[in-house]
Amino acid sequence: MDRQIVIRTGAAADAEAVAALHAVSWRTAYEGIVPAEALGDGLSEERRELWAIRLTADYGEPANTPVLLIAETEGEEGPVGFAYLVPEPDGRVLLDNLHVRPGLTGAGIGGLLLRAALERTREAPLYLEVLCANTRAVAFYEREGGVRTDEREGVFPGGFTLPEYEYTWPPAATGGRTPSPAPHGPSAAQ
Repeated sequence: MDRQIVIRTGAAADAEAVAALHAVSWRTAYEGIVPAEALGDGLSEERRELWAIRLTADYGEPANTPVLLIAETEGEEGPVGFAYLVPEPDGRVLLDNLHVRPGLTGAGIGGLLLRAALERTREAPLYLEVLCANTRAVAFYEREGGVRTDEREGVFPGGFTLPEYEYTWPPAATGGRTPSPAPHGPSAAQ
């Protein structure tokens, strides 16, 4: 992709476009990994409901408010990627979603979003959970400096579980020391 990619902070008006991208990204990335019914007709509506809630909820203090980062480029309608950052009670920040429009993966959009997320979370460890079978994403996170800090069974809406890895990037203040494994168990993947 030769066009300039712009990263901006998302808002409630982005809910529909982000939900659509989230659903198509799941269907593309997770086909053959998650049960087919999890990628079926109900996925689009579930994502619309999820993003409508996420982007209109009152989280109280700004320090507790998640941040949506949107990647856009000239000539493409809607977002070409997005990342969603959730402050956690333990002081870490969860990179709960990082998705790039299918057909545009490998164009540097994911790397730009990840670097923007790291810039936003300079004082806190950033971590994410990724399905072990999502080998393309695992390789990307390892290339981008993520340190595998845990392995567990992820619990998904619909009740199925799949093995996942946790990757962590230490805060800038740690001088790059390797983070310790997370102290918690199974997660609810989005």
